[in-house]
This record gives sequence, structure tokens and C-alpha cells, in this order.
Amino acid sequence: MWTLMQYRRVVRGSAWYDLIVSAVLATPWSFAALHSVLTSMAQLFDLPGELPPFAPAHLLMVNLLGSIVCVWSVLRIRDPQPLYGRYDAMGRFLFSTWMLYALLHGASAVLWVFLFLEVVWGVMQILPIRGEGACSRWGAQHPS
Repeated sequence: MWTLMQYRRVVRGSAWYDLIVSAVLATPWSFAALHSVLTSMAQLFDLPGELPPFAPAHLLMVNLLGSIVCVWSVLRIRDPQPLYGRYDAMGRFLFSTWMLYALLHGASAVLWVFLFLEVVWGVMQILPIRGEGACSRWGAQHPS
């Protein structure tokens, strides 16, 4: 169980993690460098799964994802309110579901690291906040 201040730190920490990890996805040039590094790591450690070259349409999806995650991250850094943490937890569980789906269908095993971190951040943000009443379960304000 978190205090409100601890929970706000968790929300802000998860946002910083997202910004750092996702910024490299936001442009075609930075993603090309990341793709090269991940491919080299997979080959170096002889990891199972595939990390194929990306076609322009795939690259567009990666860049759109990176851009929107960066915007969402900055919002949570500037205003780490519980409501945003709860929504972020749900988003992480959705991302985790699709990462697991990809892994089960032949994606590179490098993805296991990111799946683990998504689940950890999601669990941390779904834990209760001390003093959180029924009216504010998801971070909503108590009625006046």
C-alpha cells in the first residue's frame, strides 16, 4: 500500500522510464539505430525469435507509438496524479498482453525484458493508496 506521495513518485518514475525508453522510437533515425543494437544483441546472445527489418508502414507505427508515449510521459512527469497512474497501469497490462502474444508468435526474446518491466510498473501502479476511499478508487476527487 502506498502513501499518496509515494504513489506520485511511482507514477513519475514510470513516466521517466517510458520517456527514456520511448524517445528512441519517436523518429525513423533513432529507431534505425535501436533496431541495429537490438539485432546485434539478439545475435550476440543467440536469442530465439525474430526481429525483422521494418517496412515504411511498420516504421510509421513505431514512430506514432513513440511520439504518443512521449507526450503521455511528459503529462505524468508534470502532473503525476493517481488517476493517470491507474490509467497507465491498465495501459501497461494491455501492452504486456500484446508483448506476450508477440513472443508466443516468434518475436525476439529481447522483448522479455520489456514485458517484465511493463508488468512490474503496472503492478506498482495498481496497488492501493493509503486512505483512498471508494469515491476516489481510480483517483477521482471526492464530491464537494
